Amino acid sequence: MSKRHSAKYKIDRAMGENLWGRAKSPVNKRSYGPGQHGQRRKSKVSDFGLQLKAKQKLKGYYGNITEKQFAKTYDEAARRKGNTSENLIGLLESRLDAIVYRAKFVPTVWAARQFVSHGHVLVNGKKVDISSYRVKPEDVVTVKEKSRNMALVIEAQQSSERDVPDYLELSDRSFSVRYVRVPELTDVPYPVKMEPNLVVEYYAS
Repeated sequence: MSKRHSAKYKIDRAMGENLWGRAKSPVNKRSYGPGQHGQRRKSKVSDFGLQLKAKQKLKGYYGNITEKQFAKTYDEAARRKGNTSENLIGLLESRLDAIVYRAKFVPTVWAARQFVSHGHVLVNGKKVDISSYRVKPEDVVTVKEKSRNMALVIEAQQSSERDVPDYLELSDRSFSVRYVRVPELTDVPYPVKMEPNLVVEYYAS
């Protein structure tokens, strides 16, 4: 496993969970944490520790989101009407790179960010190269015609590791997707349990 590839899965080892449900995750072989003390018996985790882990897990799942970006997303979720936990999930799933990943245009969340930033994606027929761009319900996200034969696109579409959720509607031979609605937590196909309520507690404390 290359250094870069290993770094991507470091959070899997740190959390002791296979965040993306991928066969390549090292957690499938070793469920203990990284480093020389990874196999020590785990002591009881404090409430703050649980909140921090929930935040790191949710942030880590979306790949390259910085602490500042994640905190900004939480602030917006808290300002909106309704349940802050659900708002947070809705905002994260509305990111363009998240839609690209969910639609199986690419195999990983990191590839989704690069795919968008390299200009391979259109939103409502116009090129958008900002991975954090907020997609709205009824927007249509499409892979550019000339990008459809890229190896990573073919790999993602042939993979049976995950399915496209029902808040996305595929068309145009699976190279175009309509964002039907903003999902709730129970709609999102996370391979592991996410606890946005603990993330809210983390920022509120």
